[in-house]
Amino acid sequence: MTSTVTVKPEVSVVIPIYNEQAGLAALFARLYPALDALQIAYEIIFVNDGSVDNSVSILAEQFRLRPDVTRVVLFNGNYGQHMAILAGFEASRGEIVVTLDADLQNPPEEIKHLVAKMREGYDYVGSIRRKRQDSAWRTLASKAMNRLRERITNIKITDQGNMLRAYHRNVVDLMNQCAEVNTFVPALAYTFARKPTEITVEHEERSAGESKYSLYSLIRLNFDLVTGFSLIPLQIFSMLGMMLSVGSGILVFLLLIRRFILGAEAEGVFTLFAIAFFFMGVILFGIGLLGEYVGRIFQQVRARPRYVVQTILQNLPGQSPIVPDALEKRTVGR
Repeated sequence: MTSTVTVKPEVSVVIPIYNEQAGLAALFARLYPALDALQIAYEIIFVNDGSVDNSVSILAEQFRLRPDVTRVVLFNGNYGQHMAILAGFEASRGEIVVTLDADLQNPPEEIKHLVAKMREGYDYVGSIRRKRQDSAWRTLASKAMNRLRERITNIKITDQGNMLRAYHRNVVDLMNQCAEVNTFVPALAYTFARKPTEITVEHEERSAGESKYSLYSLIRLNFDLVTGFSLIPLQIFSMLGMMLSVGSGILVFLLLIRRFILGAEAEGVFTLFAIAFFFMGVILFGIGLLGEYVGRIFQQVRARPRYVVQTILQNLPGQSPIVPDALEKRTVGR
């Protein structure tokens, strides 16, 4: 049974796309049969996040082939994976919304397990990779960031780097009401979910291309996550500053007493330098941490659009399929 978008879908699958031309054919070959096998009404929403390769033309061609269940949201630039997911959420119509990466590291055949779990009454289903097919440093870095994030934010996501997740319509609607410029979608959903859970899923090597996340990107993502969902870093720094102030005051008092009793001396100068440099490092770190929060406030108060949708390729009731060829050429050739 092949569903059409003239019927309200039960499941919406949101897939962000950024320079994935090498792997899209393999994705299509597995994704559509996996969803057709569910024998339910579904839709697939591809969100092109400013790709500069031929991803747009490939997506447009796939829309021509399967306009009944395919929709394509085209950004006018690159706004990031999570902004692409949020745009897909706004375009989605299903009661269950599933997010999936385009690299096939999460097999599309696993979607049925998330849908089955959602039907048990959960409103958010995360996933844990059974055996990660990533490099050792990525696995270790991800686990370390997970532990740090959980201690600071109290958001319990076992495998935060896995994009294969399912959300109930109520949770998606609440996220659509948020206007945060920077956010981490799974964590945001966790704060709204009343009955979250996780399941174990398979994990495969990338079908093509390379990961878009560098070590810096992972650190940057976790900075956004921590500063976006907790004030604990600021509170910890405030307590540290207070303790260091008290400690430095005691140290100065002891040095003054020593000077008055024993007189001036040259010993201990390098120790004092070390202490001074330590305090300077703490101060600079605190300024940087404060800057993270101030920067988020600055981005928020500017009230600029989080992303700009150039066009949407879709075939809704009462409309004819629209695939502007000239638009494709401009987007691909940018």
